[in-house]
Amino acid sequence: MSDNHHVLLLDFTDRAACRTAFDEAAHLPGLRQSAIVERLADGTLEVPASQVRGAGTSTVGAGVVGGLAGLLGGPIGVLLGWVAGTALGGAAEAWRDHEGGAGLIVLAEQVDEGHSLLVLDLAEQTPEPADELAARHGVTLRRIPAAEVAERVKAARRAAEES
Repeated sequence: MSDNHHVLLLDFTDRAACRTAFDEAAHLPGLRQSAIVERLADGTLEVPASQVRGAGTSTVGAGVVGGLAGLLGGPIGVLLGWVAGTALGGAAEAWRDHEGGAGLIVLAEQVDEGHSLLVLDLAEQTPEPADELAARHGVTLRRIPAAEVAERVKAARRAAEES
């Protein structure tokens, strides 16, 4: 992971403002994934919104490549290549989604009761766009290197396996 790949956390007390910031964040350069994690007054966690930039691209791309590779085998080869490529691409996307969900679980401990946390997975070329987003909404922005979040996820997995 590069030095500019971060997970950004923006803490909101206003749910509507968090949803507005979520919509605005969709236009940040380098955004990979985003989600809102809310902790209700009773302690329950919810993820009312999430998005992955380029969702479906791996599945479609691998399907097309598989289909093209299958041209050598005729019509059946195209079909089998497309199916195999789509299955591999879908598996890659499922893994990415699984890892993103695990990251949200690990970060959920940082959400206070009655708060909404906007979580952004971002490859930043410059910090200014995200800093400006936080300033517009009057919230604090915390940057965590993506590698550190990945290590937290691995540590949580190890702890779960050992228990």
